[in-house]
Amino acid sequence: MSELLLDAEALYLELKRGVQRLLTPETALVGIWSGGAWLAERLAADLGVAAGTISSALHRDDFGSRGMAKADHTKLPFDVNGRDILLIDDVLFTGRTTRAVINELFDFGRPASVQLAVLVDRGGRQLPIEAAFSAARVTLNSEQSLRLIRNEAGAFSFEVK
Repeated sequence: MSELLLDAEALYLELKRGVQRLLTPETALVGIWSGGAWLAERLAADLGVAAGTISSALHRDDFGSRGMAKADHTKLPFDVNGRDILLIDDVLFTGRTTRAVINELFDFGRPASVQLAVLVDRGGRQLPIEAAFSAARVTLNSEQSLRLIRNEAGAFSFEVK
């Protein structure tokens, strides 16, 4: 089996270019906790746009097997109503986390639009969720996991298990 090598910093630059193309004057970035929140924070600083974070904890369909995660990661320092929202995530897999955060987002209001941009799309969708932009597409077997890591200096890398 070959080893998967992904340059997370190079993919971040590609994600930044893709996000720039999706921005409107009314766009706010919303990072999905935790890897997507790290990306959104950095994108907001690099692009000069509003950003917040959102957690899927309260709307997950698997909390019975995973347990309730800490649910206080949702921080949206802007009005969601009528706003173009660009969800940011590190890895898109089944689509279930995205579904949960969309439910959470609508608890805060009714956005004008919601799009999704991801660092890596690994396929394997179980729901009809598709990213408007992905910096990379990879294929992993269902037993493998791909996780974004941020070091103390803020640089990104990946861990594959």
